Order: sequence, then structure tokens, then C-alpha cells
Amino acid sequence: MRVADWLGTGWASPVNPDPTVGHLDYTDGPEKVRQALRIILLTEPGERVMRPTFGCALAEFVMQPNTIATRALIEAEVRRAVDTWEPRVEVQAVDVQEGAAPTQVVITIRYEHRTTGRTEALVFPYALEVPR
Repeated sequence: MRVADWLGTGWASPVNPDPTVGHLDYTDGPEKVRQALRIILLTEPGERVMRPTFGCALAEFVMQPNTIATRALIEAEVRRAVDTWEPRVEVQAVDVQEGAAPTQVVITIRYEHRTTGRTEALVFPYALEVPR
């Protein structure tokens, strides 16, 4: 069985029609899982009508100070969301560090694919301040 069969196949995210062939882009395997993790992080609970608890409540941390305490809360929320919504991976570690800007954090999720044992990391910068 192919890795893509274990990890899934579906529309690429963001959904992007390919005008040259007249269909949507598809992705599979580890890239599909990586995109699913990004969707979890970018979706605020309550956004999806049919799945109101889906997502990660990162928006709760907007306008919060970039402190060790805030980063620890972000780490816990990210771990909770991924553990809840992505059954294809086992989270090995979530690390939240200060970003290049004082209002930015960098979230690193280290995970293992449950079916293949392959380990990967997703690095996700997040702004704690709404740009003006």
C-alpha cells in the first residue's frame, strides 16, 4: 500500500483551480497531513457550522503580551487541537518561541505519522498583534 493511501488524498490547501486543465489541485501523503495541520491552526473554533469545536483557539492570544506564560498557553492549545483533530499523527513536541518581531511567535510542531513512523516538523509563525 502506498503512503498516500495511509495519509490521505484531497484538495490542496488553499483550494486552487488549475485553469489549464480545468480541475482543482490535489495533494496527498505527508503534504496532505501538513496542510491539515495548517487548517487546524488557522481555523477558529465556531467558524465551521457543522463542526463548531473544530480548530485551534489561537485568536484568543491576539493582543496578549509575548511572555513565557502566553507562549505556554499557546503551546497547550496547539497540542490540544492537534491531538483532537489530527488522528494521523502523534505529537512529539510543541515549541513556541519568540519570533523576529516582538509581537510574533514561532510555533514548531514535531510529529510522527502513526502509520509510517516518519517524523516531521511544521513551523508556523503567528502574530499576536493585528497588522494596521
